[in-house]
Amino acid sequence: MTLQVRIDQELCISSGKCVADEPAAFAFDDDELSLVLPGAALLSDDRLRRAARMCPGQAIILVDEAGQQVDVQ
Repeated sequence: MTLQVRIDQELCISSGKCVADEPAAFAFDDDELSLVLPGAALLSDDRLRRAARMCPGQAIILVDEAGQQVDVQ
């Protein structure tokens, strides 16, 4: 399965966990909210799931090929 990753900026609390753990995949925008970088496409599904699980604001959303949100728990 190849997952796509999105950030719900309404839920992002700017903890920086994703940026610190996966700097090729996530960064901060000008408002210090997380955004997805092109490098996220290179991460395995397992690493994306881990990043989503570790997000304290639950702002990292994973979507499958059918466009359905994936449960990361």
